[in-house]
Amino acid sequence: MIRLCDSRDDQAIFDIINDASQAYRGVIPEDRYHEPYMSEDELAQEIEDGVVFWGYEEDGRLVGVMGNQNKGDVALIRHAYVKSSHRQGGIGTKLLHHLMSLEDRPVLIGTWAAAVWAISFYEKNGFRRVSSAEKETLLRQYWNVPDRQIETSVVLCDGRWAENKNGL
Repeated sequence: MIRLCDSRDDQAIFDIINDASQAYRGVIPEDRYHEPYMSEDELAQEIEDGVVFWGYEEDGRLVGVMGNQNKGDVALIRHAYVKSSHRQGGIGTKLLHHLMSLEDRPVLIGTWAAAVWAISFYEKNGFRRVSSAEKETLLRQYWNVPDRQIETSVVLCDGRWAENKNGL
């Protein structure tokens, strides 16, 4: 079952993100990986900055989370994680499709360039990578990330972005 998360879910969101992010260890640049991957304070800041988390629940427990963030003319998919014990079961796809059904504007996703599994997942779900120049512009416009993360990331867009980018 997919449901909107609230403050009672903060610990579960924190646990899922930090469990699933273990996949980044040794893959993303060493200077960008740390333990925990996202601290409780960082999670609280993301929520304060408008990231709304949705969760996938099995047997009364969250096993996957995905956030969306309203950025006016676009929506961002943020922090998409499935517990490592529940991967490859379609949970990420269900969450992504649910969040996409809530949007009527272009959707952008940023992820690590080295996270080929994540890029492949989004591409299988209809997203495409934007050019390197457009990536840098978008990351500076819609995200608040350091230059090093901009260097080592990609941005993917949905079909609405491709159709509307000239009008944004």
